[in-house]
Amino acid sequence: MPSVVQVGAILIEQSPLVTQLFGLKSEPYSGNWNLVKELDGFALERKVRASGWNFFFMAAEVKSMFLGALGTKKIQNALQRILGKVKPQHFNGLEVTEIVAKRFLGVPYAIVSAHSRHIQQSCYLDSAEVRQTSQHDAEWARG
Repeated sequence: MPSVVQVGAILIEQSPLVTQLFGLKSEPYSGNWNLVKELDGFALERKVRASGWNFFFMAAEVKSMFLGALGTKKIQNALQRILGKVKPQHFNGLEVTEIVAKRFLGVPYAIVSAHSRHIQQSCYLDSAEVRQTSQHDAEWARG
């Protein structure tokens, strides 16, 4: 059963380097994405910056909507759609910024919003090509 995701949750791509370097506790969530445990975006950013690395926050918000009441599986499916939307940008993190349940004409629905995040050593955001190369290198190291 997938873990419960709440606002402030951080998903990171599986990366032994990042996990070990920052001492992150995480659990598998979806595909090659892990859910960071015990830290929200602010706490993780402090930890990353304290080690001399940078944790970028992308201003563009990505949303996904689903019909029905809030549920763990429905939120996971919405996040999978969001991850599919941001995959071409090759960022290694995602922060859930909003989960809102609403109704329209008595029909329940929910909107999940997230922002891409990226952990890297340089203070200048790497280009998409460099991020893609780093991503391929990490995939190769995982086997």
